[in-house]
Amino acid sequence: MISFNLKCSRGHRFEGWFSSSDDYQHQCDKGLVACPICDDSVISKALMTPNVAAKSNAKAEQAQALTPVPAPAPASVPAPTPKPAPTPMQHMPTPEQQEAMAEAYRVVRSFQSKVEAECDYVGDKFAEEARKIHYGEVEPRGIYGQSSPDDATALEEEGISIASIPWLPPEN
Repeated sequence: MISFNLKCSRGHRFEGWFSSSDDYQHQCDKGLVACPICDDSVISKALMTPNVAAKSNAKAEQAQALTPVPAPAPASVPAPTPKPAPTPMQHMPTPEQQEAMAEAYRVVRSFQSKVEAECDYVGDKFAEEARKIHYGEVEPRGIYGQSSPDDATALEEEGISIASIPWLPPEN
């Protein structure tokens, strides 16, 4: 998994997790990535700094002195209208929003448990197994696993119905 700092065309910043950089690009191209604040689907990667360990003899002040400077937008793209920066309180969910999020997690966990109980985990052989089922080479059954964005697109082009679902890590 890889985490990207993202921003929408309205200036909202948020974090997104993807299986790879190609997966991020594939989902953006399909319009599947949207701002959680305003639902804008014009998304780009925000400037990120790598997390690199400093040498033991380097001074911490030197590392802090390096601050990223955003790259200017290409001249052919009009600059977005500046919006006032949101205050931190605008990002604090209300109790109702917290309960709605908790309910969403409960629904996803319930669905995930049902899939795990009733379907066969095929891991990274998902595309191969889906084709075998579709073309009648094996008995039909529910399966789940992983596939690359290219494999998922190829399955869809072959008329094989698949769905990408959120998968939560195990609860501790």
